[in-house]
Amino acid sequence: MSSISQEKLINDFLAHLKNEKGLAQNTTENYQRDLKQLLTFATEQDIGEWNKLADHHLRFYVAQNHRRGLSGKSQQRKLSTVRTFFHYLIREGHAKANPAIGLAAPKTAKRLPRTLDTDQMSQLLDQRSASSAPSSQWHTTRDQAMLELLYSSGLRLSEIVGSNIPSIDWDDATIRVIGKGNKERVIPVGSMALKAIKRWLSVRDQLPLKKQVISCPQALFLSERGDRLSARSVQTRLTQWARSKGLPGKLHPHMLRHSFASHLLESSQDLRAVQELLGHADISTTQIYTHLDFQHLAQVYDKAHPRAHKSKNEGDANK
Repeated sequence: MSSISQEKLINDFLAHLKNEKGLAQNTTENYQRDLKQLLTFATEQDIGEWNKLADHHLRFYVAQNHRRGLSGKSQQRKLSTVRTFFHYLIREGHAKANPAIGLAAPKTAKRLPRTLDTDQMSQLLDQRSASSAPSSQWHTTRDQAMLELLYSSGLRLSEIVGSNIPSIDWDDATIRVIGKGNKERVIPVGSMALKAIKRWLSVRDQLPLKKQVISCPQALFLSERGDRLSARSVQTRLTQWARSKGLPGKLHPHMLRHSFASHLLESSQDLRAVQELLGHADISTTQIYTHLDFQHLAQVYDKAHPRAHKSKNEGDANK
């Protein structure tokens, strides 16, 4: 086996993911974070070569993470990272076996994604209350277009910040985005979102900060400095908007994607279509929204059906 340092092999692997596999930066950063934690564990256990990492080490690693409160989903991702990393090491001749093969993370109960109901979405997107917006008219026009597009098309955060003006087809009312795994998909855009985007494009180049220039001429959404709007800025602006509109709890961009999926499935009952629109490779990922839909139906049933719950007198009689 080669005596190349463990850290050097991690860096080579990350370069392989980026240059050969073409994975998105966010995905590569997740691999990097997981492997950095694994390297810390290996150092603590005095494991000086990746080839010496065995399955019993990983079982201890999983147990350690479990005691620290790490969720089953996060553990599964970490083990998947290790498996992929060791596949690479074996191919390159730096390991003989994959210690993560056959290991499973402890399961945790699935948490349903939080969504906004249709009234809350209308409250967030209501342009008539733009006077309560958290910034200037330029920012308000941009943010309204951004929020409308997030909800209209169910975009991921990375997709909204990566959107470009030429990717919009005004005749077909669609937008082309690059999703997970660097896969391209074309998604419909609603009329309200298209109108909001047109209003934004009419003022986009009028940057509010003086002496600033647009460094990303194709970017759909810009910061006030003229560069592409960052994911952190989207999150910050959405939090400010939710607060200004009086919405409870912390609102994050993925909640608009969850709301898009839940509301669409509730109306259409077409799981395959929702899967395609969300860009899910596996329909089992989309099926979580059927549980959300059932919760809605159960609430309607409880409120509307005359025999759904006991009367007050019946409840008193059973005490």
